Amino acid sequence: MALDLQLVRSTAQRVAASHGLDVVEVEFQGAGKFRALTVYVEKKPELRNELRARLEAEIAANPGQRRDDVPTALLGRLEQLSFVTHEDCAAFSQDFGTVIDVEDLVPGAEYTLEVSSPGLDRKLALPADFKRFEGSIIKLQTRQPVVISEGANGNRHWLGRLQHVTEAGFTLDLSAAKQKSGGRKKAGGAATSVTVEFNNVEKANLVPEI
Repeated sequence: MALDLQLVRSTAQRVAASHGLDVVEVEFQGAGKFRALTVYVEKKPELRNELRARLEAEIAANPGQRRDDVPTALLGRLEQLSFVTHEDCAAFSQDFGTVIDVEDLVPGAEYTLEVSSPGLDRKLALPADFKRFEGSIIKLQTRQPVVISEGANGNRHWLGRLQHVTEAGFTLDLSAAKQKSGGRKKAGGAATSVTVEFNNVEKANLVPEI
């Protein structure tokens, strides 16, 4: 019997909800005794907002702390990690592992269950993900090439700062990515942004800024 990944995901979400978590993504890879089921979780939006507000208040209460100081940079990283702790992952893993075994969701004898936050290079899949991380640098691959200047070849691979997220798509500031990577800007009015529609996105990930 083949593994029903959609059933696994819906069951994982049911268990995650009882821990104040949401399931971001579920992956099943490998073969034989090397099979691994990986579940990426994050705090529910209301809990993330509560934690963010609490940390913002702590930062504001510390004299001399500015928005570009280390505590605020750490706050940004916590947001990318979805405010998930090791304890969150361990508690969910224990309960979900029990449900998997009871309901026989993973056919076969051996597998490894791994639970973690989406990570600093987390995948962006839904329009809400792009809106949430507006202002961050992302790495993007499109389904079809996008041409940004007359006479130029189309490109499917992009690196830029996510801006102007709408219901239909978003804009990438390409100059911001060049500054991050230390590259020199091209002279002569080369295009510094690209607009991409969501239906042309094949895959996208955050790029950590540390």
